[in-house]
Amino acid sequence: MTTANPSPLWRPDQQQIDDAQVTRFQAWAAAHHGAPAQGGYEALHRWSVTELETFWKAVTEWFDVRFTHPYARVLGNRAMPGAEWFPGATVNYAAHALRTADDPARADTPAILHVDETQEPRPVTWSALRGQVGSLAAELRTLGVRPGDRVSGYLPNIPEAVVALLATAAVGAVWTSCAPDFGARSVLDRFQQVEPVVLFTVDGYRYGGKAHDRRDTVADLRSALPSLRAVVHIPLLGTEAPEGALEWSALTSADVTPVYEEVPFDHPLWVLYSSGTTGLPKAIVQSQGGILVEHLKQIGLHCDLGPDDRFFWYTSTGWMMWNFLVSGLLTGTTIVTYDGSPGFPDTGAQWAVAERTGATLFGTSAAYVMACRKAGVHPSRDHDLSRVTCVATTGSPLPPDGFRWLHDEVRADLWIASVSGGTDVCSCFAGAVATLPVYVGELQAPGLGTDLQAWDPQGNALIDEVGELVVTNPMPSMPIRFWNDPDGSRYHDSYFDTYPGVWRHGDWITLTSRGSVVIHGRSDSTLNRQGVRMGSADIYEAVERLPEIRESLVIGLEQPDGGYWMPLFVHLVPGAVLDDDLRDRIKRTIREQLSPRHVPDEIIEAPGVPHTLTGKRIEVPVKRLLQGTPLEKAVNPGSVDNLELLRFYEEIARKRA
Repeated sequence: MTTANPSPLWRPDQQQIDDAQVTRFQAWAAAHHGAPAQGGYEALHRWSVTELETFWKAVTEWFDVRFTHPYARVLGNRAMPGAEWFPGATVNYAAHALRTADDPARADTPAILHVDETQEPRPVTWSALRGQVGSLAAELRTLGVRPGDRVSGYLPNIPEAVVALLATAAVGAVWTSCAPDFGARSVLDRFQQVEPVVLFTVDGYRYGGKAHDRRDTVADLRSALPSLRAVVHIPLLGTEAPEGALEWSALTSADVTPVYEEVPFDHPLWVLYSSGTTGLPKAIVQSQGGILVEHLKQIGLHCDLGPDDRFFWYTSTGWMMWNFLVSGLLTGTTIVTYDGSPGFPDTGAQWAVAERTGATLFGTSAAYVMACRKAGVHPSRDHDLSRVTCVATTGSPLPPDGFRWLHDEVRADLWIASVSGGTDVCSCFAGAVATLPVYVGELQAPGLGTDLQAWDPQGNALIDEVGELVVTNPMPSMPIRFWNDPDGSRYHDSYFDTYPGVWRHGDWITLTSRGSVVIHGRSDSTLNRQGVRMGSADIYEAVERLPEIRESLVIGLEQPDGGYWMPLFVHLVPGAVLDDDLRDRIKRTIREQLSPRHVPDEIIEAPGVPHTLTGKRIEVPVKRLLQGTPLEKAVNPGSVDNLELLRFYEEIARKRA
């Protein structure tokens, strides 16, 4: 339950409200499309979900989306899954991302400011970005890359990754990427599904003041991806290209005007990966047009970003927020790419990046904000953050203390935007609205065009009560499909099996009577650490290769203080001992094969792992037990193969309480 009438932590003044793009959009939409002129954001949102087609038509006109072939209607089929957006239309995402380069007044201003751990910003102008994209797109075509082919990147957050994505989109191919701190097994679990024809790769990366050589991993990827026709070497650490690889510089030096493939609105743009609890990561396909219009809405109307802004979000190429950051280019915004540790040389490093780049919107994780608070960082005392108008957080809910710390330590008149969405839609369901007040611990409002509700198990909408996050109407950026899911069953089962025809996301939320949103964490068992999601199946596959481990169970728990506790329970084979050596080998296995972010906080020997009657590991009930839910409420006893095993996990929770 929420407090009936708390005081807002921040409220925009009238000038901020008048200047906000969402205010100007509402006035224009009222004049041209019948949107309500009065009633502020609440009225606009209600109109956007009740008049869904008119709203999205208005978005495309407001942002001057250039359809190279007109659409027949906005929404050909409204059913979920299977909604058909702008049938008949052709577009190109990259053409929109680069059109600022056509403006002579902007061509030589920065499209990208790149920063590494030296914290010296390096600009890439709009004209230089367009020239590199044009050159690379022409080379991709020469290599035989055609619309629909997959192009992959094993890359950090560097300008070359942005160029590669945009060149891929320009030719109508499908982009997919992983960060270079992912081990070979994690990458192959993703890339082998989509069979890329080109692989862009670095020789290594720098993190925490150290160079990390990845050439052996790259060699493993090349040998395990027989679909590859070409490998492109980016010498981040200065090494020579391996035999048979192409040099990045040779492919991007021609300064060619890009040729943009006209593709259908629902043509695949990229594949993102969102791990479930069993099997391979889900390969989520999103469309060129769907991402284009959703991100224009989200970045322009919600984040309030335009040509005068600089957009910084700490992210990696393995997280959807990187794709979202790149889309800042759609609104003519300068994006800030940062490659390095979030806490090097000290915890306050991200604030230094914001200062050095003149960021106006600074995006980070709730965990980073809480780490700064715990470390006694003083951002505004130590840095000039006068250009920062908004600090946005995601990855996990920002705790109330995080709101207060930002208010006290950055600026009292700071717009704090806690946002929540998902890889699944590569956008936000709820979050930033420049014209609304900010309440401690709450997201400002649901997004435009998003009919966000909290439902009980029977499908009744709840207000001021905790329920499942559902979306009752289609969004353009919802997946067009999963890769290798020919009958759509895996897609359907991921979101639509609980409430037919309605998207269930897997978060617990409260919609307040004030219209704000509170996120309570995951209602499923996906591991979400520092904004990087990984399925438990990835952990099990790696850990259970060790001969001493019979079976394992990993749980990720959001903590009330904003932290994240991730214990790994191991059931050992007879005679094995969980000593320091075995603990070290488990951690090393996860660090090297999967991701250093997903090394468990604690490794605990368990008498066994509970299963359903059909043999699936029981994760969500164990998570509920560890959160303090009584056993009789955490699980249906009739669905468990060994109820007594759950008492062990209940006892762990009791000891931690």
